[in-house]
Amino acid sequence: MMSSLRARGGELLRLLARRRAPVDFAGLSRLEPASRKFGFDRGTPIDRYYIERFLGARANLLQGRSLEVGDDAYTRRFGDARVRQRDILHVTAGHPGATLIADLAVPSTLPMGMFDCFLCTQTLNFLFDVPRAVDGAHRLLKPGGVWLLTVAGVSQVSRHDQERWGAFWGFTEDSIRRLLAPAFGEEFEIQTFGNLVASIALLQGLAVEDLPDPSLLDHIDPDYPVLIGATARKAL
Repeated sequence: MMSSLRARGGELLRLLARRRAPVDFAGLSRLEPASRKFGFDRGTPIDRYYIERFLGARANLLQGRSLEVGDDAYTRRFGDARVRQRDILHVTAGHPGATLIADLAVPSTLPMGMFDCFLCTQTLNFLFDVPRAVDGAHRLLKPGGVWLLTVAGVSQVSRHDQERWGAFWGFTEDSIRRLLAPAFGEEFEIQTFGNLVASIALLQGLAVEDLPDPSLLDHIDPDYPVLIGATARKAL
């Protein structure tokens, strides 16, 4: 009897919640996203907005000899004259501009203590052995060197990357903390970016330019992490 009353009371509360906050399904019933390319074909992708905020706030850490995965676009944009040498890491021989051909998840293929800064954006999601990749990043850095890392939390699957490397993980603040601690001890800071609007926009494939007000992205709700950024420093 009591359990039946509790069940009815719970249903009444849920009914009241639905009536207080009705949902407009006009934009939620569409099965096909606006873009399956993260909004690249529409403008600035939502996650790139956050990546650029993260790197822009830490531009002073890009200095000396710097390494970036895939290309050196962000190093050029945020490093300025502080960077005396730009290197590019890629796993595939012959990749345009690559100066270091190696596998981040196979530390033995990487040089030891060569870089002052390692810029690694949206890469760990596509590496299966993430703990080994963290060890690889640590190995690359000089003592005192900095790893600027971003990973995806809430996200589409990148079909482009899945077909080439595989798409394995979506991260949270907790998972990044657990991954960094063995190699970097307490020498790291983590920041999350995103909110409900950002998550929906990203999953729909919308660009920043599609939003009625881009400042909607600036509110941070840790329950909807579109992007997790970490700044990790190798001990001296």
